[in-house]
Amino acid sequence: MNNRTVRRSVLISGGSIAGLTLAYWLRRYDFDVTVVERAPTPRPGGQAVDLRGVAKEVAERMGIMPEIDRARVHENGLAYVDKTGAWSARMPAELFDGEGAVAGIEILRGDLTEILYAAAQSGVEYIFDDTITGMREVSDGVVVSFRHRASRVFDVVVGADGLHSTVRKLAFGPEADFVHHLGAYMAYFTVPVDGLGLTDWFQLHNAPGGKLVAVRPEGPSTAKAMFGFKATDLVYDRHDVEGQKRILAETFAEMGWLAPRLLAGMEHAPDFFFDTISQTRMDDWSRGRIVLVGDAGYCGSPLSGNGTAMAMVGAYVLAGELARSRGDHHAAFTGYQQQLRPYVTECQKLPPGGVNGFLPSSRAAIRMRNLSVRMFTSTPLRGLMAKSMQKADSIVLTDYTVFEPARQPAASNIPPTSS
Repeated sequence: MNNRTVRRSVLISGGSIAGLTLAYWLRRYDFDVTVVERAPTPRPGGQAVDLRGVAKEVAERMGIMPEIDRARVHENGLAYVDKTGAWSARMPAELFDGEGAVAGIEILRGDLTEILYAAAQSGVEYIFDDTITGMREVSDGVVVSFRHRASRVFDVVVGADGLHSTVRKLAFGPEADFVHHLGAYMAYFTVPVDGLGLTDWFQLHNAPGGKLVAVRPEGPSTAKAMFGFKATDLVYDRHDVEGQKRILAETFAEMGWLAPRLLAGMEHAPDFFFDTISQTRMDDWSRGRIVLVGDAGYCGSPLSGNGTAMAMVGAYVLAGELARSRGDHHAAFTGYQQQLRPYVTECQKLPPGGVNGFLPSSRAAIRMRNLSVRMFTSTPLRGLMAKSMQKADSIVLTDYTVFEPARQPAASNIPPTSS
């Protein structure tokens, strides 16, 4: 039986992991769904992301785990190396049931986006190469203006548009009120593997001053370069890619190991990314008919390792609560926040040492970090380390299938029998 009486329209700003997962589930519950994405196409490339905890259950309920298994990146684990490339400490992927620094399931962000986009095709309207420029709530919806298209009215607007969310800025206020910089920056981009001598391990090299260069394999011909460094007062234009590349080249000019080769590959990288290491912290994820999901509302930072899990689980819960409430956004947003808040709190916890553990400032601190990794991955202390790690399974997913509309049976070609 169909419990819904009125179809509701939802605009999702952002066509990445959170937005596409949400679009899929809302269509299953018979909402009218529109996704607006700033990019001209679904975003390709991106670093490898983790599929952890109950996010795997969301993917299984969507029926996309076979595609994820085929596209996953196969890594043996994480290894810290010195300037010669010799290993100082390592953390195999199978440790901690695949929920450690390297997850049991890793997949390139672009590949996961492609899988989600294919799953969320039927019945979803996509508006690419456009963005929201204004929102005005009225008695029966939200009037939304776009940069390139005429204004439209939607029952609900969802910001799934990342750390620098336009929806959050328009509805809640300045980014500085909610995005908390952790004192470091990160960059990543794709490079060819030729001459790098890579293995199937994610290799990281730290240097004094809080600097890190890393490389992880992603296929037979390419790898992902990653750079991280501490800074608190860096001034740069978020839209000036060439300026960001200059910052990276200057910061790592004297860095050893593979840094020179990776920086040389930066100039031709198709997917250069540079941003702060930050968290989004908010008391409320909704205001009126507008709500946030994923990094827009609760980014955990790359250090937490749970961004993909929070995006997919958050989208699943939000869609389910909208279905449960039959489109009553007040009830839905209350249920969404009540169910998800404890999970987000757990997933946003930083690993032991936080930024200082990821980017040690001195040679002594680097040696101590490596020693702690060797100690806590050894058999006697492994259980203690497991307990200290945040888990992305600290929520039990509600089964919302009862709120799916009844499907009409397929038409039969067999003529009815006479009575």
